[in-house]
Amino acid sequence: MITLFGGLMAVLVLYAIIGLFRSVPPMLRAVLAAIIPLMAYFGLTIGRWPGLDVIAMHISVFSATALVLYALTEFRRRGGKKMHWAPKLLIAFFIGLAFLNAALLQIATKGLPEPIAEWWLGSQGGAVYSGFSGVVPHGQNAAKAVSSELSETHRESQLGWQVEVSGLEGLGKANLIQVRVKDRTGLPVERVAAEVRLLRAGVAEPESVLALDTVESGVYTGVLMLPATGRWLVEMRLMQDGKLHYHQIQELTEP
Repeated sequence: MITLFGGLMAVLVLYAIIGLFRSVPPMLRAVLAAIIPLMAYFGLTIGRWPGLDVIAMHISVFSATALVLYALTEFRRRGGKKMHWAPKLLIAFFIGLAFLNAALLQIATKGLPEPIAEWWLGSQGGAVYSGFSGVVPHGQNAAKAVSSELSETHRESQLGWQVEVSGLEGLGKANLIQVRVKDRTGLPVERVAAEVRLLRAGVAEPESVLALDTVESGVYTGVLMLPATGRWLVEMRLMQDGKLHYHQIQELTEP
């Protein structure tokens, strides 16, 4: 949200500054005013990919703002007394597009504001999660991924592991995670490679991966550090002999 509106203000300021040079045509002013903030934003995303949808929102808002400024400049240069309704409608459309993209970006990263989510979705005394990221990444191989997910769920049910996870109830900056694994008969399961992954909704690559240490038979612990606030997906993965035997995703919010 900060980069979206910050970049929007940067486009306005750059367009005004470049306008001080009379030799620069309005079209070039608009292009430079949009390209420079975009390049700066792309630099900020290096190593912290926010997702293609967020990138597309920034590109559309910055480009639309520059286009509206160019249209207003051309209208003033031609000395028109009253603007036709069509350019007004176009400008209103792009302004509405900017606010719509900002709202969608807010919902995608942090969900609906809690009062609105409770009123719209109905809380019934419980927690309301307004985001839904699913468990399968969207892409050309989505059908294969769905089949793989169903097969994995079937294997987990056949295995019958009893998994107890603690430490995710009150999420803070640092959380001691403890995972207790038992087999179908209630005996502790040893030689398990347990890891916790932190992901943003809609982003395939995890922000961080935490490998849990074995503290006793069937018990694995580690300290989970949150790199930032917002809505997070906590993915628990339990493997044995190189095979994934347990997989669970929990959605949590750090204000």
